[in-house]
Amino acid sequence: MGNFAIKVDNLSKRYRIGVAEERADSLVGSVVNVIRQPERNFRRLASLTRFGKSDTEADDILWALKDISFEVAQGEILGVIGGNGAGKSTLLKILTRITEPTSGRAVIRGRVSSLLEVGTGFHPELTGRENVFLNGAVLGMTKTDITSKFDEIVNFAGVDRFIDTPVKRYSSGMQVRLAFSVAAHLEPEVLLIDEVLAVGDAEFQRKCLGRMETVAGEGRTRIFNPAKPGPKTDARLSAKSTGR
Repeated sequence: MGNFAIKVDNLSKRYRIGVAEERADSLVGSVVNVIRQPERNFRRLASLTRFGKSDTEADDILWALKDISFEVAQGEILGVIGGNGAGKSTLLKILTRITEPTSGRAVIRGRVSSLLEVGTGFHPELTGRENVFLNGAVLGMTKTDITSKFDEIVNFAGVDRFIDTPVKRYSSGMQVRLAFSVAAHLEPEVLLIDEVLAVGDAEFQRKCLGRMETVAGEGRTRIFNPAKPGPKTDARLSAKSTGR
């Protein structure tokens, strides 16, 4: 079976995208288009998830992923690096079972948590303290777990002074630092994270990488999309992880 935490075999995902419609060149044609618009909208919506054998290479078909295979060992850090539209977020959504693949399969061993949007579960009217407990609960932590790690979470985010201030008064950087800090202190066997290295300043990004290296040393697996890493981040990723 192998000592893997994540195994992906020939994974593919396709979507149907919109195409430009022909415009009517007469008044009568425009009126007919308006009358038939509800029917066309219904057919278009139904066609988004309906694919035939002849649709494989159609103009309105987009392959976000095609025949992707890889394996991540237990305790390994995997950075998924690529340009915009390369399918990085699609891959993570399939691994978290948010999206079903068109073909292929992905197997994950152990408890899984994910952070695909930094700040998911934050409420602007609540204080930072209240949002730590709210966000932690959304990510699957118990109240006891959050309480025991609360000081560590706040210190990691660097918002000690403002923890009892409503987050609507935080800068965007403060909000995402606190959100990532909560996620960084989860203890699942596998954690899937999307675009976390796009948040905060360079110093905080180094702390994020250091935290992931630490938990990987504890035998936990991390797979993440670093968004737009800089040259130093690229060097550390090449030494500590692999990308596809």
